[in-house]
Amino acid sequence: MDLTGIIIGGATFLTIGAFHPLVIKAEYYWGKRCWWSFLVLGLGCIAGSLLAGGVWSILLGVVGFSSLWGIHELLRQHNRVERGWFPQGPGHKTQK
Repeated sequence: MDLTGIIIGGATFLTIGAFHPLVIKAEYYWGKRCWWSFLVLGLGCIAGSLLAGGVWSILLGVVGFSSLWGIHELLRQHNRVERGWFPQGPGHKTQK
Protein backbone atom coordinates (compact mmCIF):
# COMPACT_ATOMS: atom_id res chain seq x y z
CA MET A 1 0.00 0.00 0.00
CA ASP A 2 1.39 3.41 -1.06
CA LEU A 3 0.60 6.25 1.32
CA THR A 4 2.29 8.99 -0.72
CA GLY A 5 -0.98 10.45 -2.00
CA ILE A 6 -2.51 10.51 1.47
CA ILE A 7 0.61 12.19 2.90
CA ILE A 8 0.66 14.83 0.17
CA GLY A 9 -3.08 15.45 0.48
CA GLY A 10 -2.89 15.81 4.25
CA ALA A 11 0.15 18.07 4.07
CA THR A 12 -1.56 20.25 1.46
CA PHE A 13 -4.65 20.49 3.64
CA LEU A 14 -2.56 21.48 6.67
CA THR A 15 -0.51 23.99 4.66
CA ILE A 16 -3.56 25.77 3.31
CA GLY A 17 -5.11 25.69 6.78
CA ALA A 18 -1.96 27.20 8.29
CA PHE A 19 -1.68 30.00 5.75
CA HIS A 20 -5.20 31.26 6.43
CA PRO A 21 -4.54 32.50 9.99
CA LEU A 22 -0.93 33.35 9.09
CA VAL A 23 -2.09 35.86 6.47
CA ILE A 24 -4.64 37.36 8.85
CA LYS A 25 -2.08 37.76 11.65
CA ALA A 26 0.59 39.10 9.30
CA GLU A 27 -1.79 41.75 7.98
CA TYR A 28 -2.90 42.63 11.50
CA TYR A 29 0.62 43.16 12.88
CA TRP A 30 2.53 44.39 9.82
CA GLY A 31 -0.10 45.51 7.32
CA LYS A 32 0.24 44.80 3.64
CA ARG A 33 3.89 45.86 3.52
CA CYS A 34 4.97 42.36 4.66
CA TRP A 35 4.05 40.90 1.25
CA TRP A 36 7.71 40.52 0.36
CA SER A 37 8.20 37.96 3.15
CA PHE A 38 5.60 35.73 1.49
CA LEU A 39 7.40 36.27 -1.82
CA VAL A 40 10.79 35.29 -0.39
CA LEU A 41 9.35 32.21 1.32
CA GLY A 42 7.46 31.19 -1.82
CA LEU A 43 10.37 31.58 -4.21
CA GLY A 44 12.72 29.89 -1.75
CA CYS A 45 10.45 26.87 -1.38
CA ILE A 46 9.91 26.64 -5.13
CA ALA A 47 13.67 26.75 -5.69
CA GLY A 48 14.08 24.11 -3.00
CA SER A 49 11.49 21.92 -4.70
CA LEU A 50 13.60 21.99 -7.85
CA LEU A 51 16.59 20.71 -5.90
CA ALA A 52 14.80 18.19 -3.67
CA GLY A 53 13.50 14.85 -4.76
CA GLY A 54 10.42 12.75 -4.22
CA VAL A 55 7.79 13.76 -1.71
CA TRP A 56 9.93 16.65 -0.37
CA SER A 57 9.89 18.27 -3.78
CA ILE A 58 6.11 18.14 -3.87
CA LEU A 59 5.71 19.42 -0.31
CA LEU A 60 8.09 22.32 -0.90
CA GLY A 61 6.17 23.18 -4.07
CA VAL A 62 2.88 23.18 -2.17
CA VAL A 63 4.27 25.46 0.54
CA GLY A 64 5.90 27.71 -2.09
CA PHE A 65 2.79 28.23 -4.16
CA SER A 66 0.63 28.58 -1.03
CA SER A 67 2.97 31.37 0.06
CA LEU A 68 2.65 33.11 -3.30
CA TRP A 69 -1.12 32.82 -3.06
CA GLY A 70 -0.76 34.34 0.42
CA ILE A 71 0.35 37.60 -1.22
CA HIS A 72 -2.97 37.81 -3.03
CA GLU A 73 -4.87 36.97 0.15
CA LEU A 74 -2.84 39.50 2.13
CA LEU A 75 -4.00 42.29 -0.19
CA ARG A 76 -7.57 41.05 0.00
CA GLN A 77 -7.33 40.90 3.79
CA HIS A 78 -6.10 44.50 3.81
CA ASN A 79 -9.21 45.48 1.83
CA ARG A 80 -11.42 43.60 4.30
CA VAL A 81 -9.81 45.51 7.18
CA GLU A 82 -10.37 48.83 5.41
CA ARG A 83 -14.05 47.93 5.00
CA GLY A 84 -14.29 47.25 8.72
CA TRP A 85 -14.85 43.50 8.45
CA PHE A 86 -11.72 42.75 10.50
CA PRO A 87 -10.06 44.77 13.27
CA GLN A 88 -7.30 47.16 12.37
CA GLY A 89 -4.03 46.30 14.07
CA PRO A 90 -0.83 48.14 14.87
CA GLY A 91 0.51 47.33 11.40
CA HIS A 92 -1.61 50.04 9.83
CA LYS A 93 -0.11 53.47 9.39
CA THR A 94 -3.38 55.31 9.93
CA GLN A 95 -5.55 54.22 12.83
CA LYS A 96 -9.27 54.94 12.72
